[in-house]
Amino acid sequence: MRTPRAYHRVMGNEAFVSRLRDLLGKSAVLTDSDVTASYARDMMPLAPSGKPLAVVLPANVEQVQAVVKACAEAKVPIVPRGAGSGLSGAANAIDGCVTLSLAKLDRIVEIDPGNRLAVVQPGVVNLDFRNAVEKQGLFYPPDPSSYDWCTIGGNLSTNAGGLCCVKYGVTTDSVLGLEVVLADGSLLKTGRRTVKGVAGYDLARLFVGSEGTLGVITQATVQLKPLPQVPATLVAGFSTTEAAGEAVARVVREGLVPSLLEIMDASSIKAAETYLKTDLGAGSDCRALLLGQSDAGGEVARRELAKLEQICVDCGADLAYTTEDLEEGRMLLQVRRVVLTALEMYGVWLTDDVCVPRTRIAELIHGCEKISEEVGLRIAVVGHAGDGNMHPTIVYQPGDQDEFARARRAFDDILEVALSLGGTVTGEHGIGKIKREWLEREIGPIAMRVHRQIKQALDPENLFNPGSMFSMP
Repeated sequence: MRTPRAYHRVMGNEAFVSRLRDLLGKSAVLTDSDVTASYARDMMPLAPSGKPLAVVLPANVEQVQAVVKACAEAKVPIVPRGAGSGLSGAANAIDGCVTLSLAKLDRIVEIDPGNRLAVVQPGVVNLDFRNAVEKQGLFYPPDPSSYDWCTIGGNLSTNAGGLCCVKYGVTTDSVLGLEVVLADGSLLKTGRRTVKGVAGYDLARLFVGSEGTLGVITQATVQLKPLPQVPATLVAGFSTTEAAGEAVARVVREGLVPSLLEIMDASSIKAAETYLKTDLGAGSDCRALLLGQSDAGGEVARRELAKLEQICVDCGADLAYTTEDLEEGRMLLQVRRVVLTALEMYGVWLTDDVCVPRTRIAELIHGCEKISEEVGLRIAVVGHAGDGNMHPTIVYQPGDQDEFARARRAFDDILEVALSLGGTVTGEHGIGKIKREWLEREIGPIAMRVHRQIKQALDPENLFNPGSMFSMP
């Protein structure tokens, strides 16, 4: 990794911090070590992090540009940051950097119902945005599990997904255009407000998922969907993982596109039931649970769920139950949503993020069971069965270095299994600072060369989030 020349070698840390305060105001530049430490890392315990020189909180685009220009002149690295809910270390500080928080750029600039689009700043919380557009009869689909506190900017930077991806896609599928501050402080406007548009390279998609390595996203134009109908819900329990996997494969083959299709393995089912003090009625021999929803409404939803239920029964489900009652559906889905919290009953967790072909989900789950036996740690698997994105979660005891080392080994072993099944090492969390070597293994040397050429062209001094995703020679 190319190390940017530290500014203090030119005129000292204090002088540079003073310049930042002149640009932003004293209260918007944080240097107290206890405060900056809270901005130093995200939610991934394995990823390395450093000590930022300062944390800055610009209040508008012009201040973002001013900070970037100052850092460019001084050769000080910049790490853009959202809410810190990421799980790859992509927002982790490096020593001597400026951590640039977008928290104050938190306006919903525009909601245009006629064209079903909105313009939003990066500091807006995902759930707040969803609630705002819902009042206009519209729907913003991306729904990461941390949607009640993660921000739009973070979602854009990591190309976040969620439970609804099977029908609505990931964050990039909702993006029409972006405004991005480039390495020289200039403001790039890319994309469009129209439904169609093929003028030039699709630069907006280049920046979505770039994890702050190419620029700072300061505004996004996103497309919205009509507000879905109240969802109807299905739950199906299987005595074998293979039967549940075959049901998922048949759903795909027969052309069903539910708004949600989730899977839970035996370990995650047990944890959720214990935590919620409930019994799903699937029986003690239930090895896998499928949860599906249709938001098509009315008779269309009933037909969709009836077909989904029949597929589950044909594949050997011991339990198959559907409901149109909203509250009952929420209760059933709560079993899936609480898994990570439930696993905290047994220790701290380390969640992985892989994606495999949907026909190979059962093989991945069995692979995780084998790894669990080998390392002697609990591994629970939940995931988005509709798109093959699985989240094996390893549980270990806090402070136990031996268990932590085994958890780290299991994390890598899971990535190995995913690649061997024709999958990818990340479906929605990103590469960050924890999977850099795995990116190169997955995409190969030519693709890595192209990545570095793009990085060099847009950030020649390697100042934007250096060391995230990949290193520069």
